[in-house]
Amino acid sequence: MGDALLRLVPQPRSVLRGEGFFLLGDTGTACLKGGADDVKPAGDVLRNAWGPGWRQSGARASLPAGRTNLVFRIVSRVAGPQSYRLRIAKDGVCAEAQDRAGLFYAAVTFAQLARLSGGMLPACEIEDAPDFPARGVMLDISRDKVPTMETLFGLVDLLSGLKINQLQLYTEHTFAYRDHSAVWQDASPMTAEEIRTLDVYCAARCVELVPNQNSFGHLERWLTLPRYNVLAELPQGGAPLPWGGVHEKPTSLCPTDPRSADFLAGLYDELLPNFSSRLFNVGCDETFDLRGNGRSQALVREVGEGRVYLEFLKKIHGLVTARGRRMAFWGDIILRHPELVAELPPGVLALEWGYEADHPFDAHGAQFAASGVPFYVCPGTSSWNSLSGRTANMLGNLRSAAEHGLRHGACGYLVTDWGDWGHWQPLCVSYAGFLYGAAVSWCVAGNRDIGLADALDAHLAEGYGKVVLELGDLYRLCGVLRGNGTELFQILSKPRTRPVAAGVTPETLRAVLARVEDTERSTFNAQRATLGQEVEHVIRLLRAACHRGLALLDGGIDCPATRRALAAELDELCAAHRRVWRLRNREGGLNDSLARLLGTRAEYLP
Repeated sequence: MGDALLRLVPQPRSVLRGEGFFLLGDTGTACLKGGADDVKPAGDVLRNAWGPGWRQSGARASLPAGRTNLVFRIVSRVAGPQSYRLRIAKDGVCAEAQDRAGLFYAAVTFAQLARLSGGMLPACEIEDAPDFPARGVMLDISRDKVPTMETLFGLVDLLSGLKINQLQLYTEHTFAYRDHSAVWQDASPMTAEEIRTLDVYCAARCVELVPNQNSFGHLERWLTLPRYNVLAELPQGGAPLPWGGVHEKPTSLCPTDPRSADFLAGLYDELLPNFSSRLFNVGCDETFDLRGNGRSQALVREVGEGRVYLEFLKKIHGLVTARGRRMAFWGDIILRHPELVAELPPGVLALEWGYEADHPFDAHGAQFAASGVPFYVCPGTSSWNSLSGRTANMLGNLRSAAEHGLRHGACGYLVTDWGDWGHWQPLCVSYAGFLYGAAVSWCVAGNRDIGLADALDAHLAEGYGKVVLELGDLYRLCGVLRGNGTELFQILSKPRTRPVAAGVTPETLRAVLARVEDTERSTFNAQRATLGQEVEHVIRLLRAACHRGLALLDGGIDCPATRRALAAELDELCAAHRRVWRLRNREGGLNDSLARLLGTRAEYLP
């Protein structure tokens, strides 16, 4: 295949290369055949691809002879929803699909080829269809970044151009509920009007904006306030964590308190009317408090944690279905109680999440498949708690989810992007996961070994791919690997009383620093562009982590001169963090994110 065909993302399921090229000149006629709503998304894409002299005709039976023309039409004979055929010949282009989304994806492929080939499109025949009907991205807007509307619009444009058809904004406290301003007043939340605007923008690009409101656990921002603390399972916190230690703040609603369901009903009544989607992700993951000595302790001891969890899940399901929606929920808790899976309410959608390359998508997928419960596989970008990402883990995690999800009949694939512990990583760290996830969720067989660096260059910025993927692999050099993050992040974010992990040495940290310096001298130089500024900030974060680690290991942390130098570096890092944050995100949450960096800085010069 020609170079432009090789750089398509996702790679189509089937491509037959022809002879010659189609020249997309400055003039021509495009005919879109089908209902006005069905052809509009494709038409919008095409209008951005052709020259100013082109014109669009309606469903005409014939086209002017002797001119280059495009025909995009809805037909019944193309097999499968979202599928399409695209034929590019020297004398014209014809695309066929059976539905609105399929025609849109044909136009997306055509537009990519037009851009990548400079308007000289290689003759070819493409037949294409997705592995997973639902292919989504979930963006964490609660820890602590809430993107600007401009950022969200740009992200929708990028994702829809990669054939992603679902977007979720993970919400704990960052929707502006009318009667709950104390929870979100410092968070720059999404408003109802903004959600409605974004919903329309998404729909015009064949993207479903799915409401997402955690409804059981992860409600710390609510339950720490006196008004809501009465609803907490553990009002004073102290839930034991599976990986050790305790969660100091109350995090879960009390499932046996009737007021908990009433509270959720009020949220749903205000949130859901702003979305056209019939799906609703209610969260319900990591309900650690049920393992403590909480208000439901007696019932947990009598019938078991799983039963208490399931009964509250059923109450939430009743609230959701009463409002005309289908409930999706994170599947981690119910999988710990496989004997209860068969009792899940009818119509629920389980979200099987896991973020390590060796996560058991195979075993868990088989379990959901055997139970008959529809499910998505939900891997992640590996960006959070990392500073620069975890490239190797990200690739393995996303690929495994696609392969095992397809094997066990998952009906969707959702790439998650979290912001734990301050959301320090810029968005540039997540793009590789978005792009690779879009590719393998469309067709894993054809995209498993896609040239990711080249694809990132082609669809984001020249030179960016190699740099960001190399930065994302530096965690492997520091001497220790850990789950859900990197040791470099731990070194920068945790107090000095936490020992540096065994295996990290001055030599391993200097090796990371040397690679950082090599990367900084690379050919990628876009200082005035947002992407370039974000990459520069990633380099600052890595450098600060290495310098702190070296000072902790060699005792320099107790030397006044070293402490002054480290404090000066953190001052520059905090100033840069503010600047880079404001490139894409709202002001709310910035102070919370900065507080973690300032805590590290205070160890140097209080």
